Amino acid sequence: MSKIRRRGQIGASLTGAGLLLGTGTASADWALNMTKGVTPISSQVYNLHMLILWICVAIGVVVFGTMIYSMIRFRKKNGAVAAQFHESTTVEIIWTIIPFLILIGMAIPATGTLITMERTGDSDLTVKVTGYQWKWEYQYMGDNVDFFSDLSTPTEEIQNQEAKDKHYLREVDHRLVVPTNTKIRFLVTSADVIHSWWVPALGMKKDAIPGYVNELWAKIEKPGVYRGQCAELCGRGHAYMPIVVEAKTPKKFREWLKSKQKRAQAGKRGSTQVAQAEQ
Repeated sequence: MSKIRRRGQIGASLTGAGLLLGTGTASADWALNMTKGVTPISSQVYNLHMLILWICVAIGVVVFGTMIYSMIRFRKKNGAVAAQFHESTTVEIIWTIIPFLILIGMAIPATGTLITMERTGDSDLTVKVTGYQWKWEYQYMGDNVDFFSDLSTPTEEIQNQEAKDKHYLREVDHRLVVPTNTKIRFLVTSADVIHSWWVPALGMKKDAIPGYVNELWAKIEKPGVYRGQCAELCGRGHAYMPIVVEAKTPKKFREWLKSKQKRAQAGKRGSTQVAQAEQ
């Protein structure tokens, strides 16, 4: 009876999992490969990934093809006798040089991509990103714009009291707005614990560490909304730290920036008037 009950439980679990994956609201956007992203860095990372993938595929085909051919062609029942070539200098040179050349072929483009990632100079815009438990703060350096970005998913959705939106746990009240075709330098740090600022479409991820400032850059090639999240377990609210980057054309970005600056100035005037009235 215990075996029958166990099989029934397993079958029910598999059925439930199948139904869960089959629903549009519960399943994610399935993909079997990296995406090219929308920045030069993300394209380089994708191309590097594909290059190394195909090198690994070629190695696998050669190695396993040779093994399978040898096992079939040189079987003992066919009278094959194993060759003896212990301490063969020629063989040792071959299996040393070939992997060395393969590694060099991988290292050269990988090194070039890593060097490009670190070239944060000559940026047109600098944004400081500060992680908090559990939200992000964005400061546009030199532009007098500073705001927090919090999760905007309603509590009713989180507690399953309402239907979940398609951007469940991935929408914020204030998006990070940046211009397209502009080199943007990000300064990433934290005010409490270690976080990690990650936006896959931009091809970048940096740890936000208290007391340290990490740098990265991006140049978004087309307008759109690109989503990410904190990629470092930072406490009970880790799942509630989404990142939403909205890329606008330079003209629309300047209009947005001016409106933010006006609001900031109005807020300062209002605070000053309140302080004077209290005095």
